[in-house]
Amino acid sequence: MTNLPMRLYVDALFTSPYAMSVFVTLQEKGLPFEVRTLDLDALEQQAPAFAGLSVTQRVPTLEQDGFALSESSAITEYLDEMFPDVPVYPTQPRLRARARQIQAWLRSDLLPIRQERSTLVVFCGAKYGPLSTQAQAAADKLIAAAQCWLAAGDDYLFGQWSIADLDLAVMLNRLILNGDPVPAPLVAYAQRQWQRPSVQAWVSQARPAL
Repeated sequence: MTNLPMRLYVDALFTSPYAMSVFVTLQEKGLPFEVRTLDLDALEQQAPAFAGLSVTQRVPTLEQDGFALSESSAITEYLDEMFPDVPVYPTQPRLRARARQIQAWLRSDLLPIRQERSTLVVFCGAKYGPLSTQAQAAADKLIAAAQCWLAAGDDYLFGQWSIADLDLAVMLNRLILNGDPVPAPLVAYAQRQWQRPSVQAWVSQARPAL
């Protein structure tokens, strides 16, 4: 591997929580990288140049020296293995497995929350009406799980910050920043994650007005 900086392909609106997860990982590790944006509404991800790089035509995609990798948790795990000096996952195997479980769950479950509380709430100040019955059930499930993992009002899931803390905070903020009821300790937890410089570097990206 050369010393050429990596390229991270993200959505042009900077609203993808998955692109954010990789961006924050690179920031936390202090790795040099370039950000390339794609207008997903204009289907730039399907353009031949990008489709030739990312077979799945997805963002985020990380590229260096002709090696390209998509899917955010695959990228963050790869970065943690390649650049272990500043870990973003717990080093203890069972805790690391739990962090991966939390990431996978947040990406594969809770669909009604993602449908009714898009990340326009989180990054652009959008507001939506009351949750549907299905979405409220998903919110209750999310809150119960977060309270279980953070039972003692912990600052972090595993004693020190990990990338799973960011992913959980994003999902909680879909509710919190819309004004939906969330227990105060979880609000404080999410706010704590939002204060990290690596997170603010993404949050402060310029975005078009709604």
